[in-house]
Amino acid sequence: MKVMLSWLREFAPVEGSAEDLGDVMSDLGMAVEELTTFAYPGVIVARVLATRAHPDADRVQLVDVDTGDGEALQIVCGAFNMSAGDLVPLATTGTVMPNGMEIAARKMRGQMSNGMLCAANELELGVDGEGIMLLPQDLTVGDALDAQLGLAGDALFDLEINPNRPDAMSVAGVARDLAARLDVPFSIPTATVRSTGSAVTDAASVEIVAPDLCGRFALRVVRGVDVGVSPIQRQLRLTLCGMRPINSVVDASNYVMLELGVPNHAYDLALVPDGALRVRRAQAGETLTTLDDVERTMAEGDGLICDATDRPIGMAGVMGGADTEIGDGTTEVLLEAAWWDPPSISRTARRHSLRSEASARFERGADPMLLEAACDRFAELLGASVDDGVIVADGVLPWPRPVNVRTARVGKLLGTPLSRSRIAELLEPIGFATTENGPDLDVEIPTWRYDSATEIDVIEEIARHHGYEALGRTVPRSPDAGYLSSYQQDRHVVRDTLVGLGLDEAMPLPLLGPETHLQAGLDDHQPLVLLNALTSEESTLRTSLLPGLVRAVAYNQSHRNDDVGLFEIGKVFQRGYEGDELPDEREHVAVALAGRDAAEAKRALDALLGALAFHGHRIENADDLSGLHPTRAARVTAGDDLVGVIGEVDPVVLERFDITGRVGWVELNLGLLLGLPHGHRPYREISLQPSSDIDLAFVVEESISADDVRATLARAGGSQVVDLRLFDVYRGDQVGEGRRSLAYALRLQAPDHTLDDDEIGAVRQRCIDAVVSTHGAELRG
Repeated sequence: MKVMLSWLREFAPVEGSAEDLGDVMSDLGMAVEELTTFAYPGVIVARVLATRAHPDADRVQLVDVDTGDGEALQIVCGAFNMSAGDLVPLATTGTVMPNGMEIAARKMRGQMSNGMLCAANELELGVDGEGIMLLPQDLTVGDALDAQLGLAGDALFDLEINPNRPDAMSVAGVARDLAARLDVPFSIPTATVRSTGSAVTDAASVEIVAPDLCGRFALRVVRGVDVGVSPIQRQLRLTLCGMRPINSVVDASNYVMLELGVPNHAYDLALVPDGALRVRRAQAGETLTTLDDVERTMAEGDGLICDATDRPIGMAGVMGGADTEIGDGTTEVLLEAAWWDPPSISRTARRHSLRSEASARFERGADPMLLEAACDRFAELLGASVDDGVIVADGVLPWPRPVNVRTARVGKLLGTPLSRSRIAELLEPIGFATTENGPDLDVEIPTWRYDSATEIDVIEEIARHHGYEALGRTVPRSPDAGYLSSYQQDRHVVRDTLVGLGLDEAMPLPLLGPETHLQAGLDDHQPLVLLNALTSEESTLRTSLLPGLVRAVAYNQSHRNDDVGLFEIGKVFQRGYEGDELPDEREHVAVALAGRDAAEAKRALDALLGALAFHGHRIENADDLSGLHPTRAARVTAGDDLVGVIGEVDPVVLERFDITGRVGWVELNLGLLLGLPHGHRPYREISLQPSSDIDLAFVVEESISADDVRATLARAGGSQVVDLRLFDVYRGDQVGEGRRSLAYALRLQAPDHTLDDDEIGAVRQRCIDAVVSTHGAELRG
C-alpha cells in the first residue's frame, strides 16, 4: 500500500518530517518498506517553441524551448511526441537526476544540447518512457517543476499492510491510525455535490437476490460527465500509488478506492437497461467478458452483477464487464459501491486467477457504512451533478457483537498494567467505542475493522497504540526441551533426500564373517575380531557398508525383486590409530542401485550433495578401490580429504553373490562430510530471457575425470552457462582403446538480453579451446 504525505494531511494535520512519521507508522504495524521524497533541483517547466530535424541524425531532433526568459534554448532530444506550445520538464545543465546522472551541456552529432527534456520515468513520476512528459498548460514557464506540481516537500510511503488490517488499505485508514498516535484530529471531509433535481429512484434500482453474498449495495446516478483527462495532480497521485491513469471517470473511481478504501464501479448508464441491477450467484457455465476483454466461464457460487434482463455485466467484487464500460461518449454514469462477503470474493478471485485492487480490499473486509460518502466523493471529483438520493439495498452483514475486554487480561498479556481509562483512551481515537462494565470494558467494533471480533483482537489494537517499545523487554521463560544438533538435522536431510529418490532404507547387521569381507572384495581390509562372538559368521565388525548392502541386493534378487534401490546410514569400524585402545568408529552413508550404472550413482550423489548445499568437491577416476569396478569407479574428494567413493560394484563381487546386472554404488564418510563447510546456498536472479542449448562431445583419455572436464567447461563458459550436465559416455572402436567420449549439454542464457549467434558462438569456442588445451581432448563431431 502506497500513500503520499500530502494526501494523509488532507485527513489529519500530522506534523513532522517524513522520516519521523515513517517511524511512527512502522511502530503502529504499518512497516515502511521504502520512503521516497520528491525534490528536483534544476528541473523547471519549459515551453516548446519549435522542433527541427537534426541535420546529421534521423533518430533525434532539435527542440527550441523557452525557459522563462523569452530566449530560445536548443535541446537535442530523441522523443518526437511534442510540438510547439507544449509545456515540458527541462533538466537544466548541472542537474543531478534521480538515477544519479548529471546533466551537462554537450554536443550530439555536432549540435549543442543545453539540458535534457525528461520523460515521466526519468523523474520517477511514472513508468512511461516512450515520450517526453507533457505538462498542463496552466503551469508557469521557468518555475521549478516540483513546486508547480505540488510535490515540493511531499513524500511517498510504501507500507507493508498485514492481512488483519483492512482499515489500512486506504489513505483515510492510515491517516486515522497516525492521527490517533499523534493525538491530532481526524475527519473524512464531506463531499460537495450538485443536484440535478431529479430523484435517483426514477432512473435506477437494485435487487439483492443473494443477501449472504452482498451485505450492502449503494447506487448513485451521476450526470453531466465529461470523459477526458484527469488533472495532473490526480494523475500523479494515482501513478505514484501504483495505479495507471486511464480517463477522468476511471481515475475518479480508483482515486476514491485508494482514498477511502471503498472499491466502486462506474457503468455507462445508457448501456444498463432502466438502470436496474440484480445481485445474485452464478450458475455453472455462465459466461462474462470482463474489462480485460477475456471471456470467463463462471463456476457455481461466483458472485454476479446483472442487468434488468438478468444478463451478467460484472463479476462481483473482482472486475466489471466490458459491455457496460465507460467510453469517450459517456455522459451519464451509474455508480455502484457495495460490501461483499470476503470469503466469497477470495474464492472467486483465486478460481479465476484474477486478483484485482478491488478484490484485495473486499477479501479483507471493506467498510459497508462508507458507501454513500464514496459515491459523493466520486461525483465531487468529476465536478458532475447527481440525482437526489442514494439507493441502498441491504443484505446480511455479519457484524460482531460488543466484545468484553478484561482489564486484568490486558495487563497479563502485555506484561504492563493498564488502567481501564487508559485502555479507553487508546481505543476510542481509532473508532473502538467503549462502555464501562464493572472493572472491564465493553467495546464496539467499528465497521471498518472486519478482522476484529474477539477480545484478543482488541488487545492487539491496545498494544499497537500503547507502543510495543513502551511494553518493555523480558526474557521469556520456558522449560528445558530437547533439540536436534546441526549434525542430527543434516542426517535427517540425508535420509529424506534418499527416500525422496525412491530408495528404501536397509539396516544390515554390522557383524560379518571374515569370508564375507573377502567375498565383497575387501581383501586389504583388516576387520576387528570380536572376543566373544556367538558364531563365526558374526565374528568381525564391518569395515565398509558394501558387504551388507550387496547381500541385501542378492537377497532381493533371489526373491524376484531385481532392480532394488537401497541405502543405509550406519557405522563402520576400523583399527584405531597407534596408541588408541578403542576402534575407530565412523558413520557412513551408502547407496546400492541394482540394475543401474555409475551414471545413476552420480545422479544420486549430486542430489545428496545438492540437498546439503555441499560445494567444492571433486571426482577423481580410480582403478584401485576395493570391491569396485576397476574402470568405473572414482574417489570423491574435498581438498585433501577423501569424502567417499562412487561407481559400480566389481562384476567379480557380483558374481560371487549371484547378482545379475550392474549395481551402482555410492559410499560417503558422513561424519567427515557434515564436518566440512556446507549449507551455503547462493541465490541469483532468474533470467526472463530466452535460453539456447548447445551440445559438445570430447574424446579424452580414460584417466581424465568427467567432473574435471565439466569444471573446465563451467569456468570457460562463465556466467552465461546456467546449466551444464553430462548426458552421454561412449567407449568403443570409434574413439580407440583407453579413451572415451564425454558428451555435455550446455544451456546458455544472459540476464538482460537474448544471446545472438555471435555470442553463442564465442562461448562455444571458448569452451572447446579450454577443454582441448587443459585436457588434451579432441572435439568429436
